[in-house]
Amino acid sequence: MFPAGVALVLAVVAVGAFAPEALQRYTSDALDWVTVQFGWLLTSAVNLFVVLCVVLALSRYGRIRLGGDDERPEFATLPWVAMMFASGMGIGLMFYGAAEPLSHLADPPPGSGAEAGSVQAAEDALRQAVFHWTLHPWAVFGMTGLALAYATFRKGRRNRISAVFTPLLGRGGAEGSAAKLIDLLTVFATVFGSATSLGLGALQITSGLGSLTGIPSSLGVQTVVVGALTVAFVASAFTGVHRGVKTMSTVNIVLAGALLAFVLVLGPTTYLLDSLPAAVGAYLDRLSSLATATGAYSDVQWLGNWTLFFWAWALSWAPFVGTFIAKVSRGRTIREFIVGVLLVPSAGCAVWFTVVGGTALHTQRSGAADLTASLDEGLEAALFHLLETMPLHQITTGIAIVLVAVYFITGGDSASVVLGTLTGRLRERPNRWTVAIWGVLIGAVAAVLLAAGGLTALQNAVVLVALPYTLVLLAMCWALFKELRTDRGSTRVSEDREPARREHP
Repeated sequence: MFPAGVALVLAVVAVGAFAPEALQRYTSDALDWVTVQFGWLLTSAVNLFVVLCVVLALSRYGRIRLGGDDERPEFATLPWVAMMFASGMGIGLMFYGAAEPLSHLADPPPGSGAEAGSVQAAEDALRQAVFHWTLHPWAVFGMTGLALAYATFRKGRRNRISAVFTPLLGRGGAEGSAAKLIDLLTVFATVFGSATSLGLGALQITSGLGSLTGIPSSLGVQTVVVGALTVAFVASAFTGVHRGVKTMSTVNIVLAGALLAFVLVLGPTTYLLDSLPAAVGAYLDRLSSLATATGAYSDVQWLGNWTLFFWAWALSWAPFVGTFIAKVSRGRTIREFIVGVLLVPSAGCAVWFTVVGGTALHTQRSGAADLTASLDEGLEAALFHLLETMPLHQITTGIAIVLVAVYFITGGDSASVVLGTLTGRLRERPNRWTVAIWGVLIGAVAAVLLAAGGLTALQNAVVLVALPYTLVLLAMCWALFKELRTDRGSTRVSEDREPARREHP
């Protein structure tokens, strides 16, 4: 697994390094084909994951514990939630928190009928952002993490995606060529899903440095940022999950909470407090139509740039985030796992977009600043232009840069550990040099994709990788449900109740 995975990734790095224009051209053409021909598949798969999460949480299978029947959670709730949030959405929230609502305000989603810049356009913009960042992507992460945690901690198998497929492949098939192909696709999806996240982080850090120092964002600066932070997250990965990711994830939560509170208090507070229930209510009211939009009746190009890109990003990122969530979720019940993974981060994302995105919308519509003009510089500049309209903008811009950098490090740290686990022989603790090699390769992929077209190349690559991996994840759900049906833990009566029945028959 290790040499095959490294060879494939190095091949992509070589093409991107020596023929970036060709890589951009081919991926753009392939993206158009995937969007038109298979947009329905990505949409249907993500919706299915949401349904499966709800079914599992409400069914008798929710009683099953991810580990022994008497095992208890390894991590306390706060560090557990912090690690999930940091590994799952950190850079995306920073990058798109102000940029996506502003983009939808200037160019309303197709079919909304709203006039650009209007009150209706602002409502639609916030609703669309909440839709993209709450239940659906976290359902993808949740189902992947659940399947892995169940196979690893409940069944005692290797911590690999292929281990979930034992009910379909049989014990012998779980070590055969089909299992190796599944793991190889997992490695490829993890590398490109995490590289997309790191590429977005590099774009935003260079934009923030330009806002503070006046240094223009360029490919050279972006490459230096990727290199420096790659060294940082490889070093963090060497410390292990308990000391490295746990500590930095907690730092993330503190910094993000401080920045969020600053924007809430010094921004249009009443407007934001009014916007939160309105945005969530509008999202729930239109959930079915938003979730089922396809190219049949909507603008395919718009869907490809936004909804399908986010779904593809979640699908390709699922093995990385899912594996990491599984590693830190030992001892929890399926119901507790799903509630924690699906609802808590979704609520956090809704609050983030309401506060940051809502402040950007209010600033734009009130005429205090023309933030939509900043989108011409790139989506990564929107947050920093928003902070420039508020007091202490140099301090808050510095905090935002540090926050993105820490998310970059924790994301790369988690991804390299996951890849080391997938391609190593040890069950839970991969060889440190294997982790280091994967960390360097992730940084290299992010750098070549930036060289091949920046944000566009990142979007193209992640959608192309997500298409075949969607089939893997769908089969994974089938295997999980097949095995859950025979698990006695779903009907087991907890031991703390049995003595009471014996003493009082």
